[in-house]
Amino acid sequence: MRFNKFSLLVAIVALVARASDNIPAPKPGQPVLLRGATVHSVSGADLAATDVLLRDGKIAALGPKLATPKDTTVVDVTGKQIYPGLISAQTSLGLVEISSVPGSVDMAETGTLNPNVRAQTAINPDSELIPVSRTNGILTALSVPMSTGLIAGTSTLIRMDGWTWEDLTLRATVALHVFWPNLTVNRDPAAIRPVADQERVINDNLKKLRDAFAAARAYQKAKAGSGHPIDTDSRWEAMLPVLSGALPVFVHADERNQIESAVAWGKAEKLKITIVGGLEAWKVADLLKANDVAVIVGPVLTLPLHREDPFDATYANAGKLFAAGVRFCIAGETGGMGAMADRNLPYQAGKAAAYGLPPTEALKAITLYPAQLLGVGSELGSIEVGKRATLIVTNGDPIEITTHVEQAYIDGARIDLSNRHTRLYEKYQKKYEQLEK
Repeated sequence: MRFNKFSLLVAIVALVARASDNIPAPKPGQPVLLRGATVHSVSGADLAATDVLLRDGKIAALGPKLATPKDTTVVDVTGKQIYPGLISAQTSLGLVEISSVPGSVDMAETGTLNPNVRAQTAINPDSELIPVSRTNGILTALSVPMSTGLIAGTSTLIRMDGWTWEDLTLRATVALHVFWPNLTVNRDPAAIRPVADQERVINDNLKKLRDAFAAARAYQKAKAGSGHPIDTDSRWEAMLPVLSGALPVFVHADERNQIESAVAWGKAEKLKITIVGGLEAWKVADLLKANDVAVIVGPVLTLPLHREDPFDATYANAGKLFAAGVRFCIAGETGGMGAMADRNLPYQAGKAAAYGLPPTEALKAITLYPAQLLGVGSELGSIEVGKRATLIVTNGDPIEITTHVEQAYIDGARIDLSNRHTRLYEKYQKKYEQLEK
């Protein structure tokens, strides 16, 4: 049989980007009682020797020596720790499998203005990367569209287990994502592009952004007051919830001048904005506090942007924002490699804790605070009666690298914590056991 180049490419992608072997958990048919652990509620005090009753996907009761309802599965977790499931507030999970294989990457659309793009329908529920992140306690994630332009589209909050993208969807639309243009001008005489050209590109990008929102507002006005049907424009239609205040704008900006520009723009446009990335947010903490602009900090484990910055600029960023009273949470990074490294989220928080952020706040920064910033604070982020039964059972503090997640529950269903990494570990462990004989 003769193969052309396209057939060969399809065969390679099918081989390396195959579906995960993990079987999604069925909905729990009966209550589950976790007996005798130390419960870290995050929103309140730690509770020693406490039981947690999971029923109908929710946390039904908390307390010592709870009565066992009929048909309840009792799981003895004496001596273990229970925490809320970790939340990744910016990731490309489900949108990329292998960054070097184009057929497995669906992170961004072409073009500069794509507010109508939705991450939701592009999510691959069979991604091998989802079980890998889940094994380290990440049970909820914001899947974010990327952009080489200005407006990337809307993000989707997913629960990390399910057969289809519909099963995974926790919130179909969380925010509109704007990627703030680079505002830095290279004035070196040896620069490839003249200063005037660089400034023209910057001004053109800022104008395109302003014009897009002006066009959306004109569309909103025409639709509301024309008295007769108007042609639907999917781009501006997607921006109507933003203009009405129902949907926030997440602005991806790292450098100080970008953040300052974005805050001024959000104020002028009367938009609810959150800064994503914010590697130099510590330099403008007072501005962010004064305008009540929150920051999704990430990644912590990266280099400072400028040679003159302190070596620990990114490590100490979250701690300085906390000290200034700025609302924040900690995330990893988006993009192809970001999805693969999403499992390291708790260590991003751990690094921040080592450089000024109180450990209790570091834990909140990957549980309660992202839940609040993503609009699900009443459902996730802490161990409280009535919230979703999405939690982890560990043998220690999750921000410590030596800790193992031993059990995980999403909406009350116990999740398979194996993944491709654990299976390969077990495989090659057998190899060396055989060689020793």
